[in-house]
Amino acid sequence: MRMTESRIETEKLVLRAWRESDAGALFVHASDERVSRMALWPAHTSREMSAWVIREVFMPNADCYAIELKTTGEAVGCIGLVPAGEEHFAAQDCEREVGYWIGYRYWGLGLTTEALRALMVYYAGKGEPDSLLITADANNVGSHRVAEKCGFRFVAEYEMDGIRSKAFRLALKNDCR
Repeated sequence: MRMTESRIETEKLVLRAWRESDAGALFVHASDERVSRMALWPAHTSREMSAWVIREVFMPNADCYAIELKTTGEAVGCIGLVPAGEEHFAAQDCEREVGYWIGYRYWGLGLTTEALRALMVYYAGKGEPDSLLITADANNVGSHRVAEKCGFRFVAEYEMDGIRSKAFRLALKNDCR
């Protein structure tokens, strides 16, 4: 795995900053109801909506990465840290929530697990945060499996905005509070 401040490379993926030119690819994947339902956001209705999300949501967050396939250069998903204060479950001190999704065509191929492992190594190497948190809809078994395969442990079932959800946690440091 190769890492720089804005690029993380794995065997099959590049985690990199989003570009406005990714709007078409984002629209293809984010307009799929199967993806948006599990990710708990509205399906994208236009390429312009996807461009707005890239400019206004993804790009301002330095810890938000496009999941790009090395074979095609296409952005097929997203992974990164949820902005501090916007967590979906009560975060511990020195803890950040990780969010991720991938296009339906790529479900079950291990790509999200590969991306999450790379992100874990990257932030563990930076020395912060002390731990990571993952939240997912209680019905999103795929996201639960990704978390578990990467060593996250189930910590709670909770409800937010009327949606049953599950939280998972992983210490990146032995002295995690």
